[in-house]
Amino acid sequence: MNTQHSTSSTFHTPQRISFSSFRDPLLAFEELLRIYERNTLFIRESFYRFISGENHSGQRTRACYPAIRLHVPDHQEVDSRLSYGHTTEPGLYQTTITQPQQFKSYLLEQIGLIMKNHSLPVEIGESDVPIPLHFAFTGGQYVEGVYADTIGSSLRNFFDVPDLAVMDDAIVNGTLREEPGQPGPLAPFTAPRIDYSLHRLQHYTATASEHFQNFVLFTNYQFYVDEFVERAAQLIEDETSGYTALVEPGNHITRKGQPDTSHRLQRLPQMPAYHLKRDDGNGITLVNIGVGPSNAKTITDHIATLRPSAWIMLGHCAGLRNTQRLGDYVLAHGYVREDHVLDADLPLWVPVPPLAEIQIALEHAVEEVSGLSDWELKRIMRTGTVATIDNRNWELRDQHEPVQRFSQSRAIALDMESATIAANGFRFRVPYGTLLCVSDKPLHGELKLPGMASDFYRKQVSQHLRIGMRALEKLREMPRERLHSRKLRSFIETAFK
Repeated sequence: MNTQHSTSSTFHTPQRISFSSFRDPLLAFEELLRIYERNTLFIRESFYRFISGENHSGQRTRACYPAIRLHVPDHQEVDSRLSYGHTTEPGLYQTTITQPQQFKSYLLEQIGLIMKNHSLPVEIGESDVPIPLHFAFTGGQYVEGVYADTIGSSLRNFFDVPDLAVMDDAIVNGTLREEPGQPGPLAPFTAPRIDYSLHRLQHYTATASEHFQNFVLFTNYQFYVDEFVERAAQLIEDETSGYTALVEPGNHITRKGQPDTSHRLQRLPQMPAYHLKRDDGNGITLVNIGVGPSNAKTITDHIATLRPSAWIMLGHCAGLRNTQRLGDYVLAHGYVREDHVLDADLPLWVPVPPLAEIQIALEHAVEEVSGLSDWELKRIMRTGTVATIDNRNWELRDQHEPVQRFSQSRAIALDMESATIAANGFRFRVPYGTLLCVSDKPLHGELKLPGMASDFYRKQVSQHLRIGMRALEKLREMPRERLHSRKLRSFIETAFK
């Protein structure tokens, strides 16, 4: 519940909708949508009356999120091969829902799996968690654009505002303290937490959250973006590719045979995103996260709420072995985590394991694109540990101490993002992987000079990007329940993915 104090003593609310039982996933979804659209419209209309000067007679406007509830009466046998879609203990479970239309395929899948695996109905109704005024505006609408600063400070007296106390990551971090008699969590994120991230994604990437696809590539260089845009333009013109549009920052959309003539953004956002879309949402999103673990954590914190099928880091790294050559690939199977941005959420003693499905897809993609296999593949790719640090200028320190750590860890590459992205994938139960390209070897005197760097990028970026895209296409072809490894699940998990 929102903890802000109000000068009003009564609430202006829509008629409450009680929980009803559903055995059809589509009907359950339609009820979620009905409640959400009615309640957000109620808040918006109340707000417009407020700014027009109409008197609420001291009443505070409030409407709440819809919710899904599941009651499991006893221990039930489920398919032990499944990593989600069922509960492990009897009890009452509930989650709040936001923007159901954007999450339609996800909700239909999760509700359908629960009904199938437990042979039980779900209940749909209205929760007691208020929808903040800011989150009742979607689709490019913004509260700040329609009210004057002079009344901004009084809004919280009449409307609920975002409350950080109900949008933390206690569920996924495993630190949730369940209150006696309260339902357990049914999903990894609450509706306010998701709403917060959906708004942040628009801010950081300059693209609407509904454009994000289920398979995500992260990179730390603009060269990959240029190659991705060029490749995407070719694919959407290919009728056999399945790709239908490219969305660039500013929601600039290019479709097959229909180039977008609108102006592109003059200034790119902090982490621009590019979406190669498919009608089923299983296309590829590329995000240029820039350099550093802070950006890597920030963007994955938010994309995780979209429940993507997989994400992969494609970037450049420092090769730590003298036998490596510039342009060689590094397939990470372990990480040294010295990024520090996740220490409070995922302790360093927690291992971040490689996921077989991702590793195999990446290795096969390298084989396919490079034309090499088996023993010959080892000439250009090495599997090993990647060290991620938060100090870009580590070379300027006394070399003895960092070199000793890298040697003891058996690290073969060094970067500033990969371990963060993998660790957040582990934390959020999103399948993850890393394929890096050696761009310099600082321990061995091979530093990038401007001319060398440009030549290197031209030769390697195209192949590296094609490998990453092909790996995601291979993962897309897998049954989703096999892709989401049980390695990502803890002792007691939410039923929703």
